[in-house]
Amino acid sequence: MPVNVEAYRQIRKELDANSVGLVAVSKTKPIKEIRELYGLGHRDFGENYVQEMVEKANILPGDTRWHFIGHLQTNKVKLIAPFVQLIHGVDSLKLLKEINKQAEKAGRVIDCLLQVHIAREETKFGLDEAELDALIKKIPAAGLKNVRICGLMGMASFTEDIDAVRTEFRNLKVIFDKLRTYNSQPACRQARFTTLSMGMSSDYRVAVEEGSNLVRIGSLLFGERPKNDTTK
Repeated sequence: MPVNVEAYRQIRKELDANSVGLVAVSKTKPIKEIRELYGLGHRDFGENYVQEMVEKANILPGDTRWHFIGHLQTNKVKLIAPFVQLIHGVDSLKLLKEINKQAEKAGRVIDCLLQVHIAREETKFGLDEAELDALIKKIPAAGLKNVRICGLMGMASFTEDIDAVRTEFRNLKVIFDKLRTYNSQPACRQARFTTLSMGMSSDYRVAVEEGSNLVRIGSLLFGERPKNDTTK
């Protein structure tokens, strides 16, 4: 089905008014639909599967900014290191080290977000607050010269309880604000907490109200996905 141009323009208008970035979740969507959104001036697209993103990156124009928003396996990092704009779901030092290794080989510095588990569902990936604190403390000594941690990412529970969703987003914003104190510490040059990625098609307005400055929207732009898809 074609891109919902009217929805895109309205969402873009809302987000621009709040200085919020938009990643169009193009997972499983054909090149034709991505080109349509690209033709409207959009450049940031999010994918969940490495091979699919590589194939699309080889076809779409070079100024397309690709965001990897799925759970990234260490053995797949090398495939996206030459071109990925931002990796949203980093949840271990092991993965950070592999990203750094492959970024060095590609002659790049790759931006990453640390994924925090804020939802009630057990199936979602991410760090709890204690694990996040422990990881942050290890970063200065890890020698990650080709990785730049630029913020946090979180996914709220899939529920119609908006108050619960709001609370989860609010809690992540509190953690984000606390970590922004690292921005003034020269000993941690690999981390500058400026990006808070939270909010999808069903809850992006709540996320923006609670401090998100980057949202990931798919179904509102490209049409509904299957019920079990967690990247809307």
